Amino acid sequence: MTDLGDLSAAELLAAEESGVLQKRQQEVDSLLRLLAWCDLHSVDPQSQPGAVPARFGGDRLVRLGGEGTPETSELCLTEFAVASRVGYVATSHRAAAALDLRHRLPHLWERVQQLDVEVWVARRIAELSRKLSRAAVELVDVSVAAAHDLPPGKLIELAEARIIEADPEAHRKRIAAEEARIGVFARRRRTGDAVASIDGQAGVQPITLRLPDAGALEFTTSVEEVAQALADQHVPADEDDVPTMHQFRARAVELLADPYAAVRFLEGLREPEATPAPQPARTPRRATVYVHLDAAVLAGFATGIARVEDLGPMLLEQVAALLRHRSIDLHPVIDLSSGAAVDAYEHPATCKERTRLRTGGDVFPHSASRTRRLDHDHVAPYDKDGPPGQTGDHNDAPLTRRHHRAKTHLPYRTRQLALGAYRWETPHGLLRVVSRYGTTVVEPLRSVDGTLVGEAYPARYDVCYDAGPPAHG
Repeated sequence: MTDLGDLSAAELLAAEESGVLQKRQQEVDSLLRLLAWCDLHSVDPQSQPGAVPARFGGDRLVRLGGEGTPETSELCLTEFAVASRVGYVATSHRAAAALDLRHRLPHLWERVQQLDVEVWVARRIAELSRKLSRAAVELVDVSVAAAHDLPPGKLIELAEARIIEADPEAHRKRIAAEEARIGVFARRRRTGDAVASIDGQAGVQPITLRLPDAGALEFTTSVEEVAQALADQHVPADEDDVPTMHQFRARAVELLADPYAAVRFLEGLREPEATPAPQPARTPRRATVYVHLDAAVLAGFATGIARVEDLGPMLLEQVAALLRHRSIDLHPVIDLSSGAAVDAYEHPATCKERTRLRTGGDVFPHSASRTRRLDHDHVAPYDKDGPPGQTGDHNDAPLTRRHHRAKTHLPYRTRQLALGAYRWETPHGLLRVVSRYGTTVVEPLRSVDGTLVGEAYPARYDVCYDAGPPAHG
């Protein structure tokens, strides 16, 4: 093995990239071996001479995957589990996912074999979509395969939305089943909890709430409002009396448990008035929800699935229930295909909003950040003595503060290829394109003698690549 201390920075990066692909290939090879084992044991054991009837414990064929997957000998997996050095249950789950991928999700399986999607991500999508019919799962397969460059979390979220869209009635049944299990559950105290050093419960009582989405949002919002009021009113007794917001939220829940005390506390926060005014009805909380819908949904030809931040994909009736007790401001449709420029350094709020909706958040390569607290960086550095119109959608890259610092203080080279598409070159020459499709590896094109003649971009990017030299800053 080469001494890593002898490698240059570029060689270490190349070795890491190679190592990632080798690891993915090993995981794919493991699934291929498992599939071959299942194929080898696809003959009905009961058809063999001298077979012990299944009712007496004999071997039999079972369908591990979803509809459309072949059956496999049940007991054959015990030996493969030994070879894999894991248990039977884990092996059967892995076999079910492998069979689902090969027979129900062929486009995703192709991406897995091309090392574009990690095995664990594909297995998770196979598990989530297993109850769909073979026809319905095609929607999931095509969508996630086309979006294979998305980070794992976003790819699974996309699969979740497509699973709901493929069979909305089944999802409504899931919602009804979960709503039937709502309740408030206090954990029973166990003997020894008062003095146990590990997982003890001395003087506290864990409580679990299971509420519908709308009720949970109302409850957490109320708790947050009261907790913030308690924090604002708190006067520290000494320098050690600095409660955390978690503690203030716990106090808020205790206060809300006594509605009359909560009302007295909240009334005490009001400004005194010379003439008492009649008590107005409670003002509904305001809400802003971004709903991404296809034109076919608006026309009534397809089922609408909305993506709600922090809650994930939802049916439109769930969104309606979520906003039932809230004041809604209806804004015009935001056209993400257009942009604007201004003669100022700070990006306007409307520009930031369009960029965030267009990109989904941080545009640093392979970033999985979902935070809304982003810096809006000028891809081409702003020049106070430069031409007008330097700030706008055409020159706006949302980045987390750490990624912004890295871009500013390290020799990263960036170029905005189009609205929502960015080319990155790392300090040691790794090339990436970031867009709504995710992060795509860009391969340099070289002539026969090794001279760099260009870069290979995926055909799906409908963008302009002659946007000038990469910018650093």
